[in-house]
Amino acid sequence: MSLKLSKRPSSKKKKLLKVNAQTEIFHKLGLETYWTTPLDPASILDISTWTLKSQTALTPQDLPKSFLQRLWALRKDARSTSCKTPQNVDGDDKSPQENCNGSEEEIQPVVHPLDLVTAVFMSSNTFLHQEITMRMAQCQFAIPLILPNIDPDEPSNFLLWPLRSVVSQWLSHSVGDNKKVHEGDLASTCMPMVSCIKLGHCGISKSQVLNHIMSGPRSDRETFLHKGLDGGQLPRRLSNGLVELGWYLPSGDINKDNLPIPMVISNLRGDASAHEKCFSLLCQASSVVVAFCGDLREKERQLLLSCKHMACKLILIDLSDSEMNENRVVGFVGHNLEEHMGLPEGSVISGKSLDENELANKLCNSLKNLLPDQVRLVTLEAAAQLAAEVGFNVDEGSVCKKAMTTVDEVLKGLDGGSSEFKMKQLPLQGPLWIRLSQIEKEESKQKKEGQEIDSQMLKEKKDILAELRSYKMTPSMKIFTDSLFTADKVERTYFLNWLKMKLHLMQTAKHNDPQEHFAYLHVERSEDTPEHLNPQKNGVSGNTDDTDSFCTDSTFEEEMDVSPGGNEFQVSEEECEKGKKSPHILPTADKTQEKEELQSIHTPVIMQELDAASNEKILETTSVCDEQIHPQGSETQVCQSEENDAVSCDRKQPDEPEVTLAMPEADSTFEQQASLETSSEYQLQPFELDPSSLGLEHFLREMGLIFELTHVNPGSGSHNVLRLPSLAADLLLYGVPLELMDGDASSIPACWLSCVFAELKRRLPKDQCRTRVLTNLGVHHARNAETLSALFGVKFHEGKKRASRGMYMLLLGLPHNLREDMECDFLLLLDVEGLCSVPQDNENVLVHDNAMATFAIGLSDVLLHNIASHSEYELETNIAVIVSALLRNKECGSMPICELLVQDVGINSILQASQLGRVSEMLQPESDGIGIGKAALDPSGTTCISGPWLNVTLSEPLDPHYSEAVLELKENIFKALKKSATKSEAPSLPDLIKRLYDVWDMIKGESFSIGLQNTDIALAFSLLCTKLSKWNTGFLDNMEFWLMGATQKIVATKVKALDATVQNELLSKLKGEATEEVKTEVGKMKSEVEAYLMENESLKANAETFRPIFFTNMCNLQDRVTEQMIQKLETISESHCSSTQLENFQALLEKEQESVLHALVEKSRSTKVIFEDTELEEEFEAVWSKALSIFDFRPSETDDITARVIDILRENLNSRGLQKHIKKLDTIGENQTNGFQVYDEHFGYRSRLKHMFEDNNRLQRLKAQQLAGSIIEEYHQFVENKHSLLADFSDSYITELLENVEKALTENSLEIRSVFEVDLKVYLCNAASHDFQELHDRFAKDRELLTFINATKSMHSAEFIYNFRKRDQCHRLAQTFTSMVFKPTVLDFVNRPLGANIVEEILGKAQEYQSPQAIHKSLLEELIKEDSFESFLEYLNSFDNCRRRKIQKAVEAHISESTNIGIWRQQRLGEVVGKIAAAVSQTTEGGSGVLTDAKPLLEMVCLTLEGDGDVVVNKTLLNGPLFSFTTEWDRFVKYLMEFLATMRLNLVQEFSQSVDVTQLLDSLSLQPQDHLFEKVRGCDKQCPFCKAPCDEDKGHEVHKASLHLPIGMLPYDPTSLSFITGPVSMTDGNSDHDRNHQDASMTCNNLNSFYANWASSTEGQNTQKTNDYWRYVLARFNERFAEEFGQEPAKIPEDWMKLTQEDALDCLK
Repeated sequence: MSLKLSKRPSSKKKKLLKVNAQTEIFHKLGLETYWTTPLDPASILDISTWTLKSQTALTPQDLPKSFLQRLWALRKDARSTSCKTPQNVDGDDKSPQENCNGSEEEIQPVVHPLDLVTAVFMSSNTFLHQEITMRMAQCQFAIPLILPNIDPDEPSNFLLWPLRSVVSQWLSHSVGDNKKVHEGDLASTCMPMVSCIKLGHCGISKSQVLNHIMSGPRSDRETFLHKGLDGGQLPRRLSNGLVELGWYLPSGDINKDNLPIPMVISNLRGDASAHEKCFSLLCQASSVVVAFCGDLREKERQLLLSCKHMACKLILIDLSDSEMNENRVVGFVGHNLEEHMGLPEGSVISGKSLDENELANKLCNSLKNLLPDQVRLVTLEAAAQLAAEVGFNVDEGSVCKKAMTTVDEVLKGLDGGSSEFKMKQLPLQGPLWIRLSQIEKEESKQKKEGQEIDSQMLKEKKDILAELRSYKMTPSMKIFTDSLFTADKVERTYFLNWLKMKLHLMQTAKHNDPQEHFAYLHVERSEDTPEHLNPQKNGVSGNTDDTDSFCTDSTFEEEMDVSPGGNEFQVSEEECEKGKKSPHILPTADKTQEKEELQSIHTPVIMQELDAASNEKILETTSVCDEQIHPQGSETQVCQSEENDAVSCDRKQPDEPEVTLAMPEADSTFEQQASLETSSEYQLQPFELDPSSLGLEHFLREMGLIFELTHVNPGSGSHNVLRLPSLAADLLLYGVPLELMDGDASSIPACWLSCVFAELKRRLPKDQCRTRVLTNLGVHHARNAETLSALFGVKFHEGKKRASRGMYMLLLGLPHNLREDMECDFLLLLDVEGLCSVPQDNENVLVHDNAMATFAIGLSDVLLHNIASHSEYELETNIAVIVSALLRNKECGSMPICELLVQDVGINSILQASQLGRVSEMLQPESDGIGIGKAALDPSGTTCISGPWLNVTLSEPLDPHYSEAVLELKENIFKALKKSATKSEAPSLPDLIKRLYDVWDMIKGESFSIGLQNTDIALAFSLLCTKLSKWNTGFLDNMEFWLMGATQKIVATKVKALDATVQNELLSKLKGEATEEVKTEVGKMKSEVEAYLMENESLKANAETFRPIFFTNMCNLQDRVTEQMIQKLETISESHCSSTQLENFQALLEKEQESVLHALVEKSRSTKVIFEDTELEEEFEAVWSKALSIFDFRPSETDDITARVIDILRENLNSRGLQKHIKKLDTIGENQTNGFQVYDEHFGYRSRLKHMFEDNNRLQRLKAQQLAGSIIEEYHQFVENKHSLLADFSDSYITELLENVEKALTENSLEIRSVFEVDLKVYLCNAASHDFQELHDRFAKDRELLTFINATKSMHSAEFIYNFRKRDQCHRLAQTFTSMVFKPTVLDFVNRPLGANIVEEILGKAQEYQSPQAIHKSLLEELIKEDSFESFLEYLNSFDNCRRRKIQKAVEAHISESTNIGIWRQQRLGEVVGKIAAAVSQTTEGGSGVLTDAKPLLEMVCLTLEGDGDVVVNKTLLNGPLFSFTTEWDRFVKYLMEFLATMRLNLVQEFSQSVDVTQLLDSLSLQPQDHLFEKVRGCDKQCPFCKAPCDEDKGHEVHKASLHLPIGMLPYDPTSLSFITGPVSMTDGNSDHDRNHQDASMTCNNLNSFYANWASSTEGQNTQKTNDYWRYVLARFNERFAEEFGQEPAKIPEDWMKLTQEDALDCLK
């Protein structure tokens, strides 16, 4: 696959698609056009080869391309069907940030992944099938075996050809440590085949069970798609009936492997009852059939019964639902099933209660129990033959068989061995050709040295030529060339692939037992085994004289008389041992049928299928000859297939393990297996050439030499021989690599190559032959072919264990976009194979390796160093050869751009990569030398790829970073090719062949100072590069250290950073110091290099050659480092100035913001208004504009806008047809001293004539002048508006100005000429050039700084709003805290002692509050003086209330009159405010502007206040979320202190005003009236008779009342004790003495007799006198008391009536 040329339809026309559910998927995926013209391998060029990144599919039509692209990159998500939903298809227009966030994009699967895979297979030809299958196997995906037809009425397709490309190795489970490595391909390897089908609905995933079996302990392997994966939940439309298979391969570890042998596991998609033909084939072709059974019906039962008769072994998994059995066949479940079908015990597994993992373990155990003697070994080749019998279309048709027959004819005689075959059939590349090449080199060397050519050598050359002239084309080569000349390109493709497969088999085959890799499986044969299963009757022969396998197309061609081969299901050990031939017997359900087969050798084909009827158009395909061919039973060359590579093909040591090829048959020529004893590291075994090996490249080499003979013997070539260059060009264009240099003979066929390139030039467009050369240079085991395959999808001849060594070329046409970028049309890929493959003990081998490496590098524009793991010995050899070649090409003036590829991270690989990186950097003509020092172990342009070819088996997981690494390497190569375009022009094909001859002539004549056999110089040069890299590193470190000191000097001028003079002087001084410092350091390195050159003997002889290389490199280094130092100094200086400017601007902006924020916060506090964000943004805009206008930017260079203004005006006048006035524009830019004047020329002749008699046209001129004045006034307003925009001048300003003038003139009806418009525009543009120049100059200052400042405007705006919000919050919360916490605390502190002070002051002034008697006496005196009945009544009813009222009045009166209260409050206020201020000051946190959580700090303030115990703070509010906020604590403290001071002033003012007694009393914690009442309260007891209060203080036992009340003052209550006892006492004491006293007095003389705790009153003088008080009162209010109590007035004695107020008061004394 190289050149993408015009595509031709297939020779087989397909029917048009029918409209059904299947075709809907086809149309949805956009594949309908590929139904008639299928995709081919050449399509991968557009899809994958030139792609540098993998993109998510936007629509379902992108999914096939995305699948192939990701599959070629071996990505695990290749089968994903996710794409952006239709509504989000335009999501790519979004910003990168939106795409990264992914909030607007929804990616989801749109079809089932199996439908995508099936559709792609249906849309591809058989060669692309093989490529896809090979890569799917490498990705561990299930591979299609039976592909359903898109038309349900047509038979399905059995895909055998793609399976031939799937080749792998595995390790057997052998006893002991001697594990064997086996190798085989999927199509022809004999192994068990387990087929899994489903019947009925199953609640468990069959595919997940199989994945558990395939992966073993590794649960990440998703071979079979299932519903748990993305898209697996979607319904299948196209893939029902698909049979896919996975290849289980053991790793040799018993603990990890689920099964001990390789095994094919096939999976039928859909219910088996709906696909009976597939079901029947699987039953007949499989070793074991596993049926997942749900609830079965009669149809399913019959299918199972038929399966029992067809299948060798049957395992049923019961997944039926026991609760849903109404439709179940009775007795057809569980153990009854075994009896019903006569199955052996244990054939049914109950899986109803098991999950997928548990069921997989049980199934594995059942399969193990069948091993080794209860399963048969089968091949998929035999299954294909059976598929044709059943009615399937098999993809291997008649063309395939014909090509294979031709290959047999070509290889006829190969039985005698490869060496003998090469001598007889390929004689030209034998010792004669090698000796002739040596003689020609000696001739060239002697001519160069001016010596006479040796006559003996000339005679020998003449003899060789004479012998060569007698050459006649051998039969094999004649058939070979005739086959290539065929017009059927498809047949040619098959021919080349079959040939490679045969030769590949020959390369690795060993004479070992074909059953050795299954030796531990002893297959028992039973007499009653059906004939088609009986190995004796299947005729498996160990004799493989003709190893043919069945190849058929869908029509199943007639039998051919070919020796029977091994397509049997079962391999007979007995017949293999006897080596006898036996007929091939087809296994069927009811009979066997003998069929003859063509040889079954599989090949991954890379060419597209061509139309057999026409060969006019050439299709671009992948490399055909170079394709990795994996023949039936052939060893899978891991080096061969770009995807199927499993192990490194290294030199074989005596103890190297054997490789066993698994094949159904083997003979002495084509053995089917090769065993190789190996260890776990067998993939790293040394490489050893097999001299007897034979490859396709040998035939192509012979073809070139045949043509080369026409140059030696002119006129000897036949017509076909002369057509060989045309044929070679055709092959090259189709992707078949041709040999450019014979590495074995170390020569090139010059004539052959000239003609091939001439033919290429003839075929290609003359103006599109620019060619770049990319060479992949690596040692023999570096997998060069696989690397190029991974990068470009091409196929080169692989050098795994092959004797051929050489350089091969392939031509790729570039797509149009890359042709422009790389300035070339074609990319010539060169692959070097076999380099350093033989020990360098032989001088000729060393010379050949050096010649090949030198030749490869000399042709290259870009060189890819491919570095693989190797031993220490190989490290030195490899470096010596490659470095020597680089030095020779450097000497010739040719040096490619180098890229490094490392295949592992081993120490030897890293060392080689670092060494080659240093040497490459040193030899680059434009190398800056810096990479040598800084990239000692990681040189620039290095990519690490762990390719799939490093894996042992296909079952090993791929490196997850493989695809990304390949894309990275490809991107680096493309960049190198673009860089190459800047260095030199791409040569044409003739120029390229001229360069080839020039390089080869120099190699032949050894025109180098470094001989081809010399390696010491290269090693010494490499070592010096290593030393120089260390010196460079030290040099760069020193310069970095010096730069740090210079930076400190620049930063130290912070104060004078904006002083241009100071900065320029300092910068100039530092630049000079930097130059001298660099010069000094480089001088030291030059001295070191010179000393080393003189000390080393190898380098000393070539010192004159190497000294310029190193010194030039160091001079370049000096120049570049000096330039970098100067640039860094300028950058640092400018950065320092800019940072200083920025700091100044930010300080200015903060200052302006601070004042505005303070005003806004104050306004918010005073007005209680909450500002909106829009209002704050307007405030910030004003602040920002002010800051920009007053900030002092540094002046910078500006441009004059006058020219821009003139250009705009000129364009305007031209567009209006006023070109004749263009000269007036010359005045723009001059100073205008006068205003705009109107002249007569501004008016037309008629207008002037019309108004001539109207005051000489004065009025007309006046109107025009007014019009101009109004326009000029509008201009001034226009300029003012533009200046206020705070934006730089724009050309649109002038355009808008001119449009305004035109609009104003249009709206006016004055008769004026166009010259008026021109003069006015010129006048205004002249003014604008000056006015807008000022605007431009202002914004031209410090443009970068202004740009950066403007970029931060939104951030500053948000910060402004945030700061206001925080400050406003801080302000409000400070006010809240002051009012809700501080003020209550202050008032509590102030008022707490005030009550006690008031009480103390009252007690000092009023004696009546000293005792209960005093307050009682005072109360009675007030009652008498008040002379109010209501007061006496209150006294009688509530003595306490009377006392409280008296005390309350006294306290209120005292408070109203006292002057000390205000003094006390002021003192306490000052004291507590001082404590609060001290507590706040003690609580500090962070610095200015630091955000802090305020709540813990406020709690600390409160705790500090309470520390002395005198202040009580209510901290309840701090428990809630109100004060849980972050703030700048210093700002919060500032606000807090402000509100504290305000609160103090308010309280001082409040305390200085008149006291509100009630409010004050309410605020006191100690109430004075209550305290005084408690002090004078005394005893609470009252006389039981008269209710007179006890006069004693507290703490007495006997109560005593001095003033008992008369009975007339008491209510008449018959139930009261006083009423009962009163008369008695009076009667007893005054028998019949003044009965009138009975109703007026009760003396309570005998009170003690009734109440022991009361003292009786005694009637005496004092008592009489004391009672005058109440007698007076009774006499005074007798009537009122009677009325109040509702009784008759008391009879008052006359002497009571005579009592006066003075008498009453006297009695109290």
